[in-house]
Amino acid sequence: MANKYELINGDSTKPSTLKKESVDVTITSPPYNVGLGYDKCNDEISYQDYLDFTKKWLGNVYGWTRTTGRLCLNVGLDKNKNGKRPVCADITKLALDVGWKYHCTIIWNEQNISRRTAWGSWLSASAPYVIAPVEVILVLYKHEWKRNCKGTSTISKNEFMEWTNGVWTFNGARKNGHPAPFPLELPKRCIRLFSYEDDVIFDPFVGSGTTILSAIDQNRKSIGVEISDEYHKLAKARIKSKICQVMLLGAN
Repeated sequence: MANKYELINGDSTKPSTLKKESVDVTITSPPYNVGLGYDKCNDEISYQDYLDFTKKWLGNVYGWTRTTGRLCLNVGLDKNKNGKRPVCADITKLALDVGWKYHCTIIWNEQNISRRTAWGSWLSASAPYVIAPVEVILVLYKHEWKRNCKGTSTISKNEFMEWTNGVWTFNGARKNGHPAPFPLELPKRCIRLFSYEDDVIFDPFVGSGTTILSAIDQNRKSIGVEISDEYHKLAKARIKSKICQVMLLGAN
């Protein structure tokens, strides 16, 4: 099977977690530091500590990525809890500081308006709050954007035309034992648009295993790292179930 995977119960802030230059495309959504009840991660640290944490894992992923590799990073546009912060802008700068090069930003319109909890000054110019119900996917690369090596792309004409438009509209995911899963559609699009068949797809915060599940669907190899024992078990169970489904379909 081309869709071999490796699921590691480990820490993406430690350089020894993965071999250098072993990854083609990273697709991930790290903790947002908004106070979610993760099993083994404090999601409400100081903003500076959060940036230090982010810079550490971004640097590690850079080292684990092949020279032609890419990073698709799903983060919030901004942060309102405990003070407004330009999260996307700050993380972009950190990524550039550790060596990543910038390609583009995709706007994910997840149509989630339930996050609004305050209007600021109601119907007044005094102090209105402006909240965009979107997230972003930063698309970065290591050395050269163009991949000159031969590979098999698996994207259709219609998908290519639609997804190269930088506004993607699809719903978020329902909770599945993990407090912040992202939908299968997100890694699916990134995998089909930015990787070749048989590339190694990586997620340093694999959570419930969605990126690996998508990589299996798209006939890619994959590696996922998850620090939580609980979520590692959840991901392992979901991946095993997916592989059983694939095998059953292949047998029919």
